[in-house]
Amino acid sequence: MLVTAIEAKPVRSLGDVRIELPPGIVSLIGPNGAGKTNFAEALYFALTGRSFRTADRRDLIPFGDSFARAEATVCDEDGIEHRLLASVSRTEGRRHLLDASAADPATLARHRPPVAVFSPDRLVLVKGPPAERRAHLDQFVAARWPSRSELRKRYGQALAQRNALVARLAGGGGAGAELGVWDATLAEAAAPLIAARDEAVEELAEGFAAGAGELGLEQAAIEYAPRASGTASELREGLAERRDQDLRMGRTSWGPHLDELKLTAAGRSLRRYGSQGQQRSALLALLFAERDALLEARRVTPLLLLDDVMSELDPGRRERLVERLERGGQALITAADEESIPAAAMASMVRM
Repeated sequence: MLVTAIEAKPVRSLGDVRIELPPGIVSLIGPNGAGKTNFAEALYFALTGRSFRTADRRDLIPFGDSFARAEATVCDEDGIEHRLLASVSRTEGRRHLLDASAADPATLARHRPPVAVFSPDRLVLVKGPPAERRAHLDQFVAARWPSRSELRKRYGQALAQRNALVARLAGGGGAGAELGVWDATLAEAAAPLIAARDEAVEELAEGFAAGAGELGLEQAAIEYAPRASGTASELREGLAERRDQDLRMGRTSWGPHLDELKLTAAGRSLRRYGSQGQQRSALLALLFAERDALLEARRVTPLLLLDDVMSELDPGRRERLVERLERGGQALITAADEESIPAAAMASMVRM
């Protein structure tokens, strides 16, 4: 599945820009302030309906305008083209359309490649709170095993219901025994989510360590650290044992919503002790491990958006990064000058 063209009209500083994207690696070259990151954001916006830089989509609207819009053309494995259009308006809210018609998120996701982003802002995935890593891991689970794509949503809904009941009971609105039903529901939703996360990290571990080593990050490891584990029956028992504690706290204090995904080098947390360069290498290694896993499983390969990725890599690591990109899939690299891009990645170059 390939993205063959992207239009931004307008998005941030981009007034009306259309760029056609060939298969493989595309290098987007331009001076600082030319709009390279904005273009990568427009591509992400068109495909996902979100921004990788801000939670408020209205930030994409240019100053003085009333809306932002981006449209991507995607060609599937059968050669059929589809158009995904995302827009946001100050007055009418947001839309995400497939072939000019409204579609639910699951349908939209089936008609586009997964998208993975490297940008300086995305280092929050390594150095930010655990929730960032949990969400990212669950996105990989959905791409790797589409039948498991609803696990996170299902658990989130059950957790919200149980938390609402816990808060009501903590305020004196009933008896703790009422939690029995929601203990069972939450446990049934938690068990497959925990199992999926564990399987995903096991599949990524070897590729993460190898990729990190190529980028100069030695003895790197990725580890799933679940807050709760076991069968649905065991999880239900664990929730019952913690019921009094939950009522004191007013929320559910145990479960996969508190899991951690640990990234380490030589046994030390990269979140707490990693340098900026080490954290960049870890993020790249994680993205490449996911990409390789999806290639090996013959799933839809992620589109990689690599914004300013070369700036802090030496020439040898730049070459190794491009060698990995050449193994398959589509990638967009942004850079301020040609000198920072290895020759193998310059076959398809766009200037801004």
